[in-house]
Amino acid sequence: MAEELRLIYITTKNRKEAAAIGGELVKRKLAACANIIDGMESVYWWEGKIETDKECILIAKTTKQNVQELTNCVKELHSYDVPCVISINLEEGEGNPEYLQWLSDSTK
Repeated sequence: MAEELRLIYITTKNRKEAAAIGGELVKRKLAACANIIDGMESVYWWEGKIETDKECILIAKTTKQNVQELTNCVKELHSYDVPCVISINLEEGEGNPEYLQWLSDSTK
């Protein structure tokens, strides 16, 4: 079961956007849970120059089968032209088995 679970790392422009996207992902059962971490500062290349911005991290917990639909949903709701949506594999047997089962059971 755990080999099919994913953490999805998403950056947003602010807490309000993270909450809106996270809430919609959970509502659509594309994620079992979404965590919001505010106050991040990002340094990155964009259109040929280095930018620095305050951002918010959104971490969605889901299954592998939901990753593409979740990504599409984020792109639909996100204010960025190219939003960061990165899937991180959870290795089998790593973590609380009961929590991992809940995560799997709580998504579509």
